[in-house]
Amino acid sequence: MIRVLLADDQPLIRAGFRALLEMAGDVTVVAEAGNGGEAVELCRALRPDVALLDVRMPLLDGIQATRRIGADPELDSVRVVILTNYALDEYVFAALRAGASGFLVKDIEPADLLQSVRVAAGGEALLSPSVTRRLIEEYVSTPPRPVPGPGLDRLTDREREVLSLVATGMSNEEIAGHLTISHATVKTHVSRMLAKLGARDRAQLVVHAYESGLVTPGRR
Repeated sequence: MIRVLLADDQPLIRAGFRALLEMAGDVTVVAEAGNGGEAVELCRALRPDVALLDVRMPLLDGIQATRRIGADPELDSVRVVILTNYALDEYVFAALRAGASGFLVKDIEPADLLQSVRVAAGGEALLSPSVTRRLIEEYVSTPPRPVPGPGLDRLTDREREVLSLVATGMSNEEIAGHLTISHATVKTHVSRMLAKLGARDRAQLVVHAYESGLVTPGRR
């Protein structure tokens, strides 16, 4: 069973998400929280597989809660997914930088919600939808001049190439086909990049790629 924590300040929204998730059979909601502070404490107590956090909550918002979860070594196994009402919420990129594995818009289709939770629980990032790429590109289209990210200079040429493709939202299988290499080889490259860059997951690899200037916003 995939164990999920729901955090939203609106009880009706939490009830709706709980009903949808628990219909799946392989997902159980272990707790609900009405603010970010409660969410962090419940994560520490229950260690859910996935924490679905609303970006805007009282007392402690979703970004601050994500940052606290990501900074706690004992919560490395908890995957945070941000919930937002807006596809281009200006806070979401900050949440990715803070350690979130991705984000979902609240009007998501039920089947997509379930698949997204399964993807996050499996350690992948929710970066395939084009809306996520658009979010990141919008955010970084007018940043200060990019500076090399920590460890980026230690990547091989092939690893940089793979990283640039990860940043476009490609899956490992798509990258393998694009570069004409095996799926296992791509997986090895991704694992090595995670270690070299100190990134938690693919979401943070995308942040590294954009912030370092390796990927130019708006271009594949």
